Amino acid sequence: MSRRKKEEPHVSHERWLVSYADFITLLFAFFVVLYASSQVDKRRVGRLAMAIQVAFQELGVFETSNTHIPLSDTEAIPFSKVQAVENVDRSTELDRVVQPMKGILAPVAAPAPLKDIQAELEKALAPEIKKHVVDVKARKEGLVVSLREVGFYDSGSASMRASSLHAVDRLAQVIVPRTENLRIEGHTDNVPIHNAHFSSNWELSTARATELVRLFIVRYHVDPTRLSAAGYAEFHPVDDNDTSDGRAHNRRVDIVILNPALQERSPFETPPAAPRSPEPHATLLAEPASPGYARPSMPARP
Repeated sequence: MSRRKKEEPHVSHERWLVSYADFITLLFAFFVVLYASSQVDKRRVGRLAMAIQVAFQELGVFETSNTHIPLSDTEAIPFSKVQAVENVDRSTELDRVVQPMKGILAPVAAPAPLKDIQAELEKALAPEIKKHVVDVKARKEGLVVSLREVGFYDSGSASMRASSLHAVDRLAQVIVPRTENLRIEGHTDNVPIHNAHFSSNWELSTARATELVRLFIVRYHVDPTRLSAAGYAEFHPVDDNDTSDGRAHNRRVDIVILNPALQERSPFETPPAAPRSPEPHATLLAEPASPGYARPSMPARP
């Protein structure tokens, strides 16, 4: 019987194609992920940022902003402009930006030390609040009582109307006996002013603030160390300056009752003087002069 010849196995020299195909597949997947990550849906990112900020503002964690931006689902919202939505209800429904939450979020609460005074002020100024000439609002830095121009000042004047002093009297009855510091802020709209008394909104806003400070000191005998004044012209609005109603809201004087928990030591407060050791020349001056010695006179300090 003839011996059967053993066949040699076929050797494949193309096994590198398997590794190459795996590498190409992984590389393709890697670039797909990179591409997908680079294509951010700006509209969704903007709405997410707004939803987070609105929620925190409702909880009183973040300060509200005065920036008014339009909200629309038809175009992407630039991420650089999603800073705040205090006036969102004037452009679109808030439900389009933030999905309704279960339960009701309470409004921003006054800081703990000022909760009682807020209730007293709202009771004392109820007639003015009902007429929308006074607004009491809580902020993180304290309690803000806004006196709108329409109820307290003539246009372009820094003097308060005599008929409005009764409301200020009731306001003073609440805040004068307390110890919190008060910051008086003058605000205007963006309409330029130039009359015989004021050449700019800076001067008008500052004059109204300082005039109210003078009234607190002279009429109500408030300790001047509790008071400070600032004028902001049109640069800190609470409403849109494009409408007459918005400009009317921005023309105001704010009395900010500062939160004592956030108060820092005044930079003008003089620190207690440390005890000083006697200087060497003091001992020499105290020694009796020797006979016939005339002590030279010291020149006067200019």
